[in-house]
Order: sequence, then structure tokens, then C-alpha cells
Amino acid sequence: MPRDDQDVAEPDQFEGAPHPREQFALFGHREGEEAFLEGLRSGRLHHAWLIGGAQGIGKATLAYRVARTVLDPRKSNDRAISSLDVPADSHVARQVVALSHPNLSVLRRAPATDKKGPSATIPVDAVRRALGMFGSTAADGGYRVCVVDSAEDLTISSANALLKVIEEPPPRSLFLIVSHAPQRILPTIRSRCRRLLLRPLEERDIKGAIASLGSPWTDIPQDVVDQALRYGEGSVRRTLELLDADKVAFIDQVTRLLNGLPKTDTKQVLALAEALARRDADDSYELTLETVQRWVSERLHERAGLGASRLAPLVEVCEKIDRSAREIDVFNLDRRPFILTIFDDLADAVRRAA
Repeated sequence: MPRDDQDVAEPDQFEGAPHPREQFALFGHREGEEAFLEGLRSGRLHHAWLIGGAQGIGKATLAYRVARTVLDPRKSNDRAISSLDVPADSHVARQVVALSHPNLSVLRRAPATDKKGPSATIPVDAVRRALGMFGSTAADGGYRVCVVDSAEDLTISSANALLKVIEEPPPRSLFLIVSHAPQRILPTIRSRCRRLLLRPLEERDIKGAIASLGSPWTDIPQDVVDQALRYGEGSVRRTLELLDADKVAFIDQVTRLLNGLPKTDTKQVLALAEALARRDADDSYELTLETVQRWVSERLHERAGLGASRLAPLVEVCEKIDRSAREIDVFNLDRRPFILTIFDDLADAVRRAA
């Protein structure tokens, strides 16, 4: 399946960083890589894998790393294989980068064109076209590989079309399904996949990934990098997004307000609500919601030993925030009352959970 345009960015690609299929180094996830190596060494590589974990930790990078290996007959037939490394200048690697390998199909949202923006989903017709490759034997007798990036973009119809092939896979076929929320995938797909959950990265691995990108990322002051790592949640992508002194300072401001609960600094909360109501405040608004969700998650983790009944108020508020945020987006409502309500509800939940 040839690439539409070598210069067109993928819909979810992070600007200034290589796409996962162009990334040849894998930082962390040694256990995940070893799971595939064991399958290749034994000659019993499972035909479908659900690679789950938070966004930006290297799931797609691992999937393309596996794809390059199994599409290289010398590697895939090596019973003593010890690494998934494939040289970037090899024929197979160049074909995968260009999406031109005859035994590779990639299910993804379509990139933007001159006439329209990127697609919002992976439609069923695209799935059927891509999976047509599995109707015949690979030209070299090797593997045929399908990378799904990501499963959240599949519609119900396209997920069912994928399921039909996974249920009765042809010999030497491999499905690598990337998912940011594996629990939401169709149970019928989950049940046919070997599930591989990748953990958030260690700080040293994130630093290594940033260093591999070179300038301008490596030119950012170390104190800004350290602050971004604090809020990056083990994700390279999230850390890169936060390599901005203003963003980190804003997160610090919101976090201080949250840490003060159940006491509320009414003046500062009102000022925050007013600032987030502006039309040009979309980024800060999203950053506020992410900070609130992370803060609640940390409180739940810290107090896990208190029991479900004591933690229920915080869980309920978290769910209420999610519902209200969706309504704000759908109906384009005023954000000010929502922000004020968030802090009031969280203050009450903190009191009740104390």
C-alpha cells in the first residue's frame, strides 16, 4: 500500500519528531520485545497482538520494529534471533518507511489532502481493501503483516471486518494492533489477540528518546526538561508537548490550586475560569482538564488503601467532569461555570474522602 505523499504528515504524528515507522531505536520495553523474540525463536509466533498502553510510549514504534523483522526472511527464520534490529538502509526497512512493501498493510486514518483534512476514523472500505492482501500467499512465502494504528480509530463496521480475518487467519499472517485503551476494544477481537501491555517509560528512557531527536529538542534548558518529565507520565510524546516553560508554569499554577483543596482560593479560581473562557484559550483549557485528571488519579493511587467507599467521591467527580467536558464541547457552552464547579465538587470530594 504505497504512501500517499512522502511530505504529508500523519494525522497523529508529533511535529518535529520522526513517525514511528521511521524510528529505528526503541527506548525501554525490553520485555515487550522479548515476547516477540520468543515467538520467533520457537516458530510459534501468535498471529494477532494487542499492543496497549498510554499514548506516546512507543507502542507503534515496537509494532513497526516487529513488522520490519518478520518481513525480512533472514530475520524471521532465524531460530537464534536475539534482536529486532533491522538496518535503516536495508531494502525492507526502506519499503516499510515508504509503505510500499507488498506484504505490509497499514490501517490508519487518512492524512490530510489539499481539499480536506485528515479522516476522523478508519472506514470499513479501507479495511477491506487493505486486508485483501491476506487472500493470497505472500510472494516470497514469508509473513504478511497488518499494523493497526490505532484501534480507537476503527468504526464498529471496520472492527468487525478486521475481526473476520483475525478469526480465521491465513498461515504466516501477523496482526499488530496498537491501542491506547485496550479495554475498549471489541471483546471478540481482544479474545483472539495476545495482549501485550507496555508500561510508562522510565525517566532515563525518555531522556534517551529526546536526545536521539537532536536539535532543537536537545537545546532546551535542563530545568524545563526536568519539569516536563515530572508531568510527562512516562510518555515521550507528552513530555515533548510540555517542553515549554509557559506550559509547565501553567500546570504548576493549576496544581497549586488543587493541592490547596478542600480550601479554595476563590479569587484565583475565578481568574482561571475567566482566562479559560476566552476563545484563544483552547490549549490552556485542555491542559487544565488533563492536570485535574492527573491530580485525581494521583490522589486515588495514594489513598488506595482506604477502600472503595472512601474513594467513591473522587471517582464520581472524575466521571462527572468527563461528562460535563463532553457537553461543553458538543453544545459550545460557557466554560466559566464548569471550571468553578470542578473546584467546588473536588473540594467537597476531598472533604468526604478525608
